[in-house]
Amino acid sequence: MKPMEIEQKSFEIIGRELGGKKLAAGTEEIVKRVIHTTADFDYADNLVFSENVVALLKKAFSEGCTIVTDTMMAKAGISKATAERLGIGIRCFMSDEDVAAEAKRRGITRAAVSMERAAALQEPCVFAIGNAPTAILSLLECVRAGKAHPIAVIGVPVGFVHVCESKEELLASGIPCIVAKGRKGGSNVAAAICNAILYSIVQRG
Repeated sequence: MKPMEIEQKSFEIIGRELGGKKLAAGTEEIVKRVIHTTADFDYADNLVFSENVVALLKKAFSEGCTIVTDTMMAKAGISKATAERLGIGIRCFMSDEDVAAEAKRRGITRAAVSMERAAALQEPCVFAIGNAPTAILSLLECVRAGKAHPIAVIGVPVGFVHVCESKEELLASGIPCIVAKGRKGGSNVAAAICNAILYSIVQRG
């Protein structure tokens, strides 16, 4: 089978196995692509969308915002061709030597420092966080200090320490967001959410 045929067949299987499950209007493409990426149907229940966040993200992506990721893996997983077509830049500060040096000096994670660096960007930004809960917590600190003004946050870190708490704090912050409640998530999930939105814009256009 050709790659596109495999993907089409996969989405047909996902739709069939979801059965009559009711997904919130406007979220179907995102939920199905995350399931396609992970083969995990739990995301039909644990992906939470703040009010109007999908429409907000589509508008931001259509206008060529910057996507900031917390890992190089998430950055690599976002469709470069589609992002470039829409004038979207993708930034990640995790591999910067000065970020690593500052994190070591301060005894905090590189993810936390990378969010501080991202807060200094002047262009409109969407944050896609798929690995580090400390990235969410650092970003929220920057927001409270008036140093960061994210358009929206995709908060889907994976793991066990401070993961659930960071997601709940993001949900309570009032920032437009998409969150994978609980321990599940990952850089691949963050990228899949971005791609679902990107593809929907291009296909619509």
